[in-house]
Amino acid sequence: MESNLEEGIKSKVLNVDSVESWDSCFNQATSQGSPIVVHFTASWCMPSVAMNPIFEELASTYTDVLFLTVDVDEIKEVASRMDVKAMPTFVLMRNGAQVDKLVGANPDEIKKRIDSFVQSSRVYVA
Repeated sequence: MESNLEEGIKSKVLNVDSVESWDSCFNQATSQGSPIVVHFTASWCMPSVAMNPIFEELASTYTDVLFLTVDVDEIKEVASRMDVKAMPTFVLMRNGAQVDKLVGANPDEIKKRIDSFVQSSRVYVA
């Protein structure tokens, strides 16, 4: 059982593993009006790896937001589309458009930005 938990079975963050998966998640969230937060990461980037538990915690806190992780080495096309040049990069999206972007591993700042983003999303939807 512990190994399943370690593998992320209980994860609230969806790992995007193909362009098709990205398009599907993006289109579904956009059509449902769900805000999206994307963590662009790379397995070799220690600051990105260090942000994973924080990103998981945020996904557990903000359950009405779709949290996605994209490994830039696996899906270069999506990283290119989103103009990602460094890792980690966090992109906040609403209605199919980027509304904020944070580059770098700054736990306090990403928490603050996501909180503000979620609050504005709730007002926006209401």
